[in-house]
Amino acid sequence: MFLAFLAHDPLAGTLMLLALLWLSAKVGGELAVRLRLPAVTGELAVGLALTALHRTWAWFPAVGASPEAELLGGLGVVVLMFAVGLESSVPQMMKVGLASLRVALLGVVAPMAAGLAGAWLLLPAGSPFVLDLFIGACLCATSIGISAQVLREKGASESIEGRVIVGAAVVDDVLGLLVLVAVSGMVGSAAGGLGSGLARTLALALGFLAAALTLGRLVTPRLFRLASRFRGEQVLLPLGLGFAFLLAWLGSLAGLASIVGAYAAGLILEPAHIEDLERREQHTLEELVHPLVTVLSPLFFVLMGAKVDLVALFKPATLGLAAVLAVLGVCGKYVAGFGGGRGTRAAVIGWGMVPRGEVGLIFVAAGAQLHMNGVPLLSPEVQAGIIGALLITTVAGPVGLGWALQRGQRVPAETPL
Repeated sequence: MFLAFLAHDPLAGTLMLLALLWLSAKVGGELAVRLRLPAVTGELAVGLALTALHRTWAWFPAVGASPEAELLGGLGVVVLMFAVGLESSVPQMMKVGLASLRVALLGVVAPMAAGLAGAWLLLPAGSPFVLDLFIGACLCATSIGISAQVLREKGASESIEGRVIVGAAVVDDVLGLLVLVAVSGMVGSAAGGLGSGLARTLALALGFLAAALTLGRLVTPRLFRLASRFRGEQVLLPLGLGFAFLLAWLGSLAGLASIVGAYAAGLILEPAHIEDLERREQHTLEELVHPLVTVLSPLFFVLMGAKVDLVALFKPATLGLAAVLAVLGVCGKYVAGFGGGRGTRAAVIGWGMVPRGEVGLIFVAAGAQLHMNGVPLLSPEVQAGIIGALLITTVAGPVGLGWALQRGQRVPAETPL
């Protein structure tokens, strides 16, 4: 009777899939942490293992091809980008200093150039130039969460390098998203010419962000002051998520990735705008969103791992592509460390900018949806190679940063020149 009920219950399969994803994500993350690696590395590895199990036993769920997993992973990445936006604000972005700006610009230009060169050398002749640009864009990403954890563990969060890394990562996120948006728009408008596509998409992206950040900062304080009059309980989180999803939808209508809108929503919602609701509910919006990120974002990482074509990944050419892109990616970000100026250790800043982590995977997820002339922009081999490179940099970053921090005494927090 019970099995018959499960067979006719439309939720049964989704419930089983959720249990599998969450349990495997936590096991993989725990194993990675015990090996002193970022948890995201273990979550990706678990996704690879789930795909391997499906190939071995046909009855095992095909996580990478599941529409339910796709939906949950999509929600996870939108919530994650909203939380990333909440961690910074427009005034903070304006005050990061010249050192952080120099590091951020070098951290985008150098990896982009290195990725372009590597893709041009390694990809087959006749590959579209947009693909080279996309690979360069993936190498622009920076995951500040991973480096921030290492800085906290080593007691270097308040060092001059720690502050420069965090400030540069804020600018780097915005620049990286603009690069991703530009490349995505060039793919969509390839028939009309790359130049016109780039100009149109950049104008659209900057226009959307400017409108969202300008109008949003004017409108949201009034809306949330009005919402503070609601007599119901637990108002802040539903309104915050509703605002984030609304901007994500508007961003997609404008032809941008939904993550751009979600990120903008987080930037707009500054503490001063929602302080009445936060005081009433005795929790900040960041504190309320954090459990959702903890619950949903691992689903995205497991799904990304599950989508990797294992056959393609272990081809010699794909492994070679991953290794070369990883080396170029590390070198490109390491060069950015020299933008910190006098009084900073270039090695610490450079290694702190190396991890791609979840940000790079978000870029790959966006690229997986792109089609050019009816053909996916990323072949299974190229997608697997990029993810392999991101995995290597995600592991190498914290290791290199820890080594660089141990080489000398912590530099006092002063204003870099």
